[in-house]
Amino acid sequence: MHQTWDVVPNWTRTLTPPRRTPAVIRVTRLNGEHFALNPDLIARVEGHPDTVIALVDDTKYVVAESVDVVLREIRDYRASVQAVAFQMDRGEYRPSSRTAVGDNESSSVVPFPTREER
Repeated sequence: MHQTWDVVPNWTRTLTPPRRTPAVIRVTRLNGEHFALNPDLIARVEGHPDTVIALVDDTKYVVAESVDVVLREIRDYRASVQAVAFQMDRGEYRPSSRTAVGDNESSSVVPFPTREER
């Protein structure tokens, strides 16, 4: 399988992903107002002359971005999720710690096991 780097976000080439990948894509209404959508809820993207995004519950949004830009945002979001999952599987991903030293006892988050721990 041939990997093309022009369709994968630049940060996936290294082992350090961005600090936090939002679970949304950002789009712009025709009046200039910015908002975010969960790409997993998008059923279709149509270009009438305006770009219309239809969600699975049939809610529709008209946005200023082109169909190609919206599709690229969705693809980049999903690629980032896959890249982090592959890094986690290889044991190469270590999220940045935001807790203070000695505060681990009260944490409700369980770290993902490394390959050796499984």
